[in-house]
Amino acid sequence: MFRKLHEPAETVTIYLEGKPVLAEPGESLAAVLLRQAVAWSRPTPVKGSRRAPYCMIGACFDCLAEVDGVASVQTCMTPVREGMTVERQQRKRCLPS
Repeated sequence: MFRKLHEPAETVTIYLEGKPVLAEPGESLAAVLLRQAVAWSRPTPVKGSRRAPYCMIGACFDCLAEVDGVASVQTCMTPVREGMTVERQQRKRCLPS
């Protein structure tokens, strides 16, 4: 869907659904998701429609994923870091208590 316009000078490895993916330090996790062949991050809880990063400013909650075992992480607001694990969120959004 998307691609980087430059070759990064430095990269980190994250694990998306168990597969290693290269990313540029400091970029958002949502930007990395959008570069994948299958860019969606979660199904909707009612109909199961696929959602993907949309607004990229933290307003819409379409980009939620499970990051390092924590559900409902907004990927557009989360910078990548070496070794992070990302899974597509398969359940309803969780709100902090």
